[in-house]
Amino acid sequence: MDLLAGIGYACAGLLVVLAAALLGVACRLGLLYQLWHKVDPRSPRHGGELVAEVLKAHGVRFLFALAGGHISPILVASEKVGIRVVDTRHEATAVFAADAVSRLSGRVGVAAVTAGPGVTNTVTAIKNAQMAESPLLLIGGAAASLQKGRGALQDIDQLSLFKTLCKACVSVRAVRDIIPTLRKAIATAQSGTPGPVFVELPIDVLYPFHVVEKEIGGTKNARGLRGKVVQWYLQNYIRNLFAGAWEPRDVSPLPVQVPLATEDEVQRCAELVSRATKPLVLVGSQAMLPPTPAEELRAALEALGIPCYLGGAARGLLPPGSPLLLRQNRRDALRDADLVLLAGAVCDFRLSYGRLFSRHAAIVAVNRDRAQLLRNSDVFWKPRLAVQGDAASFVVRLARSLRGYSCPGDWVEGLREADRKKEQANREKAATPTPQHLNPLDLLHRLDALLPPESLLVADGGDFVGTAAYIVRPRHPLAWLDPGAFGTLGVGGGFALGAKLCRPDAEVWVLYGDGSLGYSLMEFDTFVRHKTPVIALVGNDACWSQISREQVALLGSNVACGLEYLDYHAVAEALGGKGFVVGRQDRERLDAVLRAAQDACRQGHPVLVNALIGKTDFRDGSISV
Repeated sequence: MDLLAGIGYACAGLLVVLAAALLGVACRLGLLYQLWHKVDPRSPRHGGELVAEVLKAHGVRFLFALAGGHISPILVASEKVGIRVVDTRHEATAVFAADAVSRLSGRVGVAAVTAGPGVTNTVTAIKNAQMAESPLLLIGGAAASLQKGRGALQDIDQLSLFKTLCKACVSVRAVRDIIPTLRKAIATAQSGTPGPVFVELPIDVLYPFHVVEKEIGGTKNARGLRGKVVQWYLQNYIRNLFAGAWEPRDVSPLPVQVPLATEDEVQRCAELVSRATKPLVLVGSQAMLPPTPAEELRAALEALGIPCYLGGAARGLLPPGSPLLLRQNRRDALRDADLVLLAGAVCDFRLSYGRLFSRHAAIVAVNRDRAQLLRNSDVFWKPRLAVQGDAASFVVRLARSLRGYSCPGDWVEGLREADRKKEQANREKAATPTPQHLNPLDLLHRLDALLPPESLLVADGGDFVGTAAYIVRPRHPLAWLDPGAFGTLGVGGGFALGAKLCRPDAEVWVLYGDGSLGYSLMEFDTFVRHKTPVIALVGNDACWSQISREQVALLGSNVACGLEYLDYHAVAEALGGKGFVVGRQDRERLDAVLRAAQDACRQGHPVLVNALIGKTDFRDGSISV
């Protein structure tokens, strides 16, 4: 009896295991889900419509793309719901444009690219968005899930490519998963430390049932047991793809999580500031992130009355004439300060890794990202207070807790006087003719004098743009776009496109070096087709000057640094824009040419001003590595 009982228990156990295995297989094949959720093979609807619904519900106004068959349903459906589809001449430009939209609008920027090469072409732009902390959604087409690894057109492992570049990477396996996946991805991009996310949408979740069935459904007259099994598997795969696809689902945005400082941290900082005699604030790009409006942050800085340096996207946060705004002599100011508040600023190469601070200074660092918050603090500097939280809201709360505080006037006036002296020295250098062509400092001073209040500056270049950062003054918050810490060349076309679409009434200027112009000059075709008039000012010195300066001095050769004084303005005209060229002989009419460029832009023409510039020593000693 014991033997029979044992055999019985064993058989029962095997049956349980077998049942569990069968249940698992049924779940994996979607058989159980299909019992409760219907499939409509005759429906003309497709997954692209669901993508468009989610984007529309999240306030997305622009979808940047370069056409490809893998993503056609997304583009068509987005256009139908009123999202403006803007196609570019390179996928990187599409991502850069989405990046600009996210920075300027406070909403997630979105780009869609086709599978394989379309996706790989975005890698640099996605890495730039990651380092610039831009909330961005990249949608990538892909081969059908069933065909992956079987030699399908443009099939590669795209998720592995983006794992180190994005906050999240996910591939959608059924039409019903499109909406929840996109909602979660967008919230992830905007929460915490913002950044890009990648969502892969295989072609079989985007096209209608009848199209997918025709492409991968197999033959209708399978022969033999093996053929019939394969035919059943393919048909079940397709039915599972579309099971429950069109059931109503919530498309509204999920909550965005923003880390905030504690009240104790704000009070501790207030105490440090109140005891300081030489306080200084450095505002970085991260401080411009939502949800705190730029105007509220500006008011808080003005209420504190502490002198400020503004970096990256924070340029323009204070108006050009603000008594608190400093642009020159930052190294000296940091050396003398006894308290430095890093509001979203990072101690990387831009602050000499933290080596600029006085050893006796109290450093207060505020950053959403812990790694950035403490960058190099174990080597060159130590924070008196490190706050992992949103920088803008921290400054606003700090100003409220320090009502009645007054920054020492002699400290502020001393910094202002040093700033004025450096500005005057720069103007004197601008008045000195270069050996040939135009003095770039003079050119940029003239541009600065002509900029209207509603202007927006895009920076894409090395030496010329580095010079512009000290001379040209953004007129208001979020009026300066540069690549950020990655130092990427080629952002100009995409940033300008996104900026003009976000701010159609703004006069958008792209400050190009002649080297960086080569990456996106073809986008003048995009500007013309999509009626986005911008003005490109090209500092054409026929050289990769930022590299050449040190390479020649240290290694004695200009190899690979030389270019030619090319007719870039003629290329812009060939693509449908307006072109101007100015050189030494045009110095007296330079203002008139710049005004003519502004007039042409107001008439709806994209414009390129090809400015032939000479060499100066203004940026000697600047870093290029």
